[in-house]
Amino acid sequence: MNLLLLAVAPATIIILYIYFKDKFEKEPIGLLFKNFLLGATLGILITAILGGFASELFPLTDKISIFQQFLKAFVVVGLVEEFSKYIIVRYYSQRNKEFNEPFDGIVYAVMVSMGFATLENVLYVLQHGVATGVLRAFTAVPAHATFAILMGYFMGKAKFSKNRIVLNLTGLFFATLFHGAYDFFLFINFIPGISIGAFVSLIVGILLSRKAIEKHQNRSVFKK
Repeated sequence: MNLLLLAVAPATIIILYIYFKDKFEKEPIGLLFKNFLLGATLGILITAILGGFASELFPLTDKISIFQQFLKAFVVVGLVEEFSKYIIVRYYSQRNKEFNEPFDGIVYAVMVSMGFATLENVLYVLQHGVATGVLRAFTAVPAHATFAILMGYFMGKAKFSKNRIVLNLTGLFFATLFHGAYDFFLFINFIPGISIGAFVSLIVGILLSRKAIEKHQNRSVFKK
């Protein structure tokens, strides 16, 4: 039970943080929960299917090949996982009538992503134990949230723009870019000290995420 709580706690804290950042017109709890569940179920399923195809297209035959690790990080993992979340936000969340201001893009993208990250984290922590849970609480789970905020920022703008396709895909691009960069530096850990790049990319992503949150807060149509 303690391991399960450890696995679930990071995403719960992030969800509450984003929920209270939505200051002016909060989303229905039931709808948020549905997005969370879709991330944990459909998001994982799509990832498993697309990830299988991507692994066949880009097989990892040489673990110390930087190019192959690049493809694995940015395509097999980054693009596949972020696309799986993107599909849910684009065709479920964004079409809902409750999605009525740009900040909602961040809220729903984070909910979907935290559903995905929670199930992933539970599996990792139950398998590898407390140390892994503590490490991921400060790395992998916040990273998923960061990717979601960057994606949601643009998808929130897209809902109310004539350039919806471009902005939606821009969100997917930046989420994939930061996800890929984070994983890439971890995957090439056979180069001494290179893993620090993952934490640098995460910090940059967090700083950009904070700016994204502030921008949508300040532009809320419900702000009085």
